[in-house]
Amino acid sequence: MNLDISQWKEFKVSAILTIHNGKGITKEEIEENKGNFTVVQSGEENNGVLGKINRNYCETMKYTLSDKPCLTVARSGSAGFVSFQINGCVVGDSAKILLLDEKIASNEIYVFLQTVLSANRFKYAYGRKVTENKYMSDFIKLPIKHNEDGTPFIDSTKKYSENGYVPDWQWMENYIKSLHYKPLITANNKSDILKFNVDEWKEFYISRTPTQSGLFDIETCKCGSAGNLDDGNDINYIGAKKNDNGVMRKVAREESLVSKGNGIMFICDGEGSVGYTNYMDEDFIGSTTTSIGYDEALNPYVALFLVSILDKEKFKYSYGRKYRAHINEVMIRLPIQKNMEGLPIIDNSKKYSKEGYLPDWTFMENYIKALPYGDRI
Repeated sequence: MNLDISQWKEFKVSAILTIHNGKGITKEEIEENKGNFTVVQSGEENNGVLGKINRNYCETMKYTLSDKPCLTVARSGSAGFVSFQINGCVVGDSAKILLLDEKIASNEIYVFLQTVLSANRFKYAYGRKVTENKYMSDFIKLPIKHNEDGTPFIDSTKKYSENGYVPDWQWMENYIKSLHYKPLITANNKSDILKFNVDEWKEFYISRTPTQSGLFDIETCKCGSAGNLDDGNDINYIGAKKNDNGVMRKVAREESLVSKGNGIMFICDGEGSVGYTNYMDEDFIGSTTTSIGYDEALNPYVALFLVSILDKEKFKYSYGRKYRAHINEVMIRLPIQKNMEGLPIIDNSKKYSKEGYLPDWTFMENYIKALPYGDRI
């Protein structure tokens, strides 16, 4: 089906969905009242699911819940993150439930709307919270219903828009149903995973400077104000978030702000994601809260290995500590290249370490390739 958004029309969110504010649920309550009912909070991991709780307990406590499929939107933390909960859920005070009219609702329409609403998430960056008034007063574009002659169908009651346009619910449902996918399979199995001995790994600074050996030449990304970027479909705008590989939205390409791909992005500032890293395979425009590290040895496999190691440093940057101020001090341990006798190969240029050790890029690549689904990268 053709997805031509140029013909879509704007609708206020409040005309499409109703919103229901969450109430505080603690981890202790979840632990003490275990059940099968999904609890959603503001995080992005695991689709926002915090745990499972007893459904009757939630009703007794008058918590905000839906027994039917619904959307949730994070109020803070991962503000603006939208999840689809196919079996319904209960939300804490950092999330809200979004519901369609039951006469319209279907799983496919919810999934369609989840994607459309997520495109507005950039509006809640930099600590802005999702409030009921602001969120429901926002606008989204949707396909509209047409008459048989191709003209827009106009609803005289103007239920959905001041212009009388009506969202084409059937088209949305059919579009999602038309999407095809094949189950992801792998020829690898656990027995293929390469063995290693971390005790034999050596330390490397992650930042390479004129006075310090290290893994990457690190540059600060260039976009100081996302609000100045023009909407478009040319290039990804990357912000300080771990999920979705940092992608906030698509924008028009502005060459003076572009950072080259095939680098590891470091999240140096921002809420909740400081210290995390992402591999950027394509050119992008990055927020100045991020930095990008380059080396000619990088490829998708090596980068995935490194990102897994680098993310172990995340815990050091809790409680408001900034990454950029300490990035030249960070060291990680990596496997090193050895000769036939099992002795370290020494690089006299000392590019990567002051001792001359060389990271074993081949081992890293082969390790990732041997993991289950590593053959599908």
